[in-house]
Formats: sequence, structure tokens, C-alpha cells
Amino acid sequence: MDKLPGRIYSFHFIMLCLSNALFSASFNMLLPDLPDYLSNMGGAQYKGYILALFTLMAGLSRPFSGKLTDTIGRVPVMIFGSVVCVICSLLYPLVGSVAAFLLLRFFHGFSTGFKPTGTAAYISDIVPSTRRAEAMGMVGLFSTIGMALGPAIGGYITPHWGITIMFQVSAVFALLSVVILVGGMKETLQNKQGFRLSTLKISKNEIFEPLVLAPVIITFLTYLSYGVLFTIIPDFSAHLGIQNKGLFYAFFTASSIGIRLLAGKVSDKYGRLPILKISTLTMAFGVFILAIATTPAMMFTAAVIYGISVGLNSPAITAWTVDLGNPLYKGRALASMYIAMEAGIGLGAYISVFIYHNDAQYFPITFYATAAVTLLASFYLMFIYNNHRLQVMRRFVNMRIKF
Repeated sequence: MDKLPGRIYSFHFIMLCLSNALFSASFNMLLPDLPDYLSNMGGAQYKGYILALFTLMAGLSRPFSGKLTDTIGRVPVMIFGSVVCVICSLLYPLVGSVAAFLLLRFFHGFSTGFKPTGTAAYISDIVPSTRRAEAMGMVGLFSTIGMALGPAIGGYITPHWGITIMFQVSAVFALLSVVILVGGMKETLQNKQGFRLSTLKISKNEIFEPLVLAPVIITFLTYLSYGVLFTIIPDFSAHLGIQNKGLFYAFFTASSIGIRLLAGKVSDKYGRLPILKISTLTMAFGVFILAIATTPAMMFTAAVIYGISVGLNSPAITAWTVDLGNPLYKGRALASMYIAMEAGIGLGAYISVFIYHNDAQYFPITFYATAAVTLLASFYLMFIYNNHRLQVMRRFVNMRIKF
């Protein structure tokens, strides 16, 4: 598909944004009700696995989604991710045991392991590089809208019509995402191959793209904070006397949406590094505010600052990954970044539980430690990347050749 100079808002781009919003709403719609659903099965002690298993499968599937994106095409990979959402949403009401539920939740992670990889590669194919971050920001904006609307829709449906209907509506949203992909998207991969079982064989040099080591490092360090915050913020909200534990996420989402389009345009104009330096410092500052927060107002201020930092960071880091990666292996480059994202979220969740240990006196030290890790990303960008990137790249390229 030919790129139109300076243009990003084509029919295919708009359809992809809509598909992304529906996909995001589909799996996020389930989140408010899954803990109680699992508890009613007798698995209350396993509620922490709802996110952990989903994230684990998403991370494990990234090398496969990256390779398939670069071989059989972007569209089939996106379709597979959305179809997984359809199937899993329909199966949730049918599982009758805790073990079956957890297994289904594990396989549901295939959805986010595949759809975002194919989407980001497709976007990079159809938009000019001079507006890449703006395009990534717009797609991320629609995903964020879906992330915000999904739980609200699910939270309305379940009390009125029951959780089974909510699961079915989730499946419909995912199915609509598939319909858009099948009916409105033209494949952009040149010289695509047919699917063969041998395609699923992953060699060592296909797991990680060394050319995108820098974005991988920044993604890991910044999303570690994401894992921390989204694990203990509900408890921290209750500690501050806030009854609605979702208010932090509401402030976070609103500020993130508000900054994404501007951030993408600025990143395209002035470069990825300036934006990433600002975003990582802003992120660390937002977490630091949480560490000293003693009132709801301070927590909501931190949520806004943190949301701005994520809105700045996400489009720039995705565009930077595509910029640095081998054009022939965009899927592998993006999969490497997403693996770092899943690893950061998972490790952040684990560290937060380990430090916090369900004791409110450890909230400050948990946030201080998180802010310090985020500052490492700023330190890397300011003092290490520019001086040592060539040496680091050569080392990893040599390792890849040995493999």
C-alpha cells in the first residue's frame, strides 16, 4: 500500500482506529467483574492471577506474533488477536471450575499478544515516517477510549442484565473489530508468505531485535511503574479515604487522552529523545508526588501528572522502536518492545506486593523505589544512550551472528 505524502487520516487508518477501540473495550469490559466471578467459583485467593496469567501469555506470544507479522502479514495477526477475544468471552460463562477459568484467562492473553503487534506494524506501513508518532498517538488514543468505556459499559450491563450478557456483549465488540479488519483492511506486507507450521518455530535470533535495545530498556523501566501503580493504587485510595477506587484511573486516563495527539506531533517535529527525556522525568515526578501524598487532592494531582507522562511516552517509544528497527522485521522489533512492556508490568506488580506487603506504612517507600527506577530511564537517555549506543548495538549484533 502506497503512503500518501504527509497524510495519515486515510480510510484504512480510521478503520484501524475504530477496530482498536472495539478490541480494547472488549477485553477491558471484563475487568471489573472477573474478580467477583472467580470468587463466586471459590477462587478468591487466585484473584491476583487474573492479570498475571493474561500478561504472561501476552508476553510469551510476542515472539510468535512478531514473526508472523513479518511473514504471513499484519492483517491475519490482528484478526487472530481479535478472534481470541470473541472465543474467550463466549467461553467464560461455560467454565465451571477455578482451574478451567484460570486456563481460559491464560489463553485470553493471546489477544493482546497479537493484535497490538500487527496494528503497530500496519500503522508504520501506511503513514509517512514524518508523522509516525502522531499516528501512533491517535491509535493509542482510541485504545485508551476503549479502555475507559469498556469497564463502564460492563459495569452497567452486569447489574441490569447479568454477567452472562456482559460476556456476550464483550464478544460482540471483539467480533465487530474482526468484521472491520476482514472487510476494510488491505494487507500491507510485501512478499507475504502462506502460513506453515514451520513458521511457528522460533530461533534464538527471532526472539529479540538488538537494534531496538534502547527502546526496550526505556519501555521496561517505565512500565515497571505502571505495574506498581495499577496493583496497589486501589489499596492506597482506600488508605486515603477515597471510596471510589477507580477515580485515580479516571484522572489518569483523561490526562493521557488529552496529551497524546500533541505529544505525537511534537515528537515527529523535534525527535523522540527530547520527548522521552521529558516524559520519563515527568513520570518519576508523578510517582514521587504519590510517595508524599497525604490527601485525595495530592493523589489526583499525581494521577494527572502520571497520565501526561504516559501520553507523552507511549507514541514516542512506539515510533522510536519502528525508527530504529530493521524495516524488514518491524514485527520482531515491536514484539521486543512489547515483551519489555509485559515484563515491566509483571515485575512492577510483583515488586509492589513484595515491598508494600499489605502494610500502609510501606506505601511511601514503594513509591520512592518506583520513582527511582523510573529516573534510571532518564539517566540512560541523558548520559548513556548517546555515548554508547554504537558499542551496545555492535555487541548485540555480534551475539546475534553467533546464534
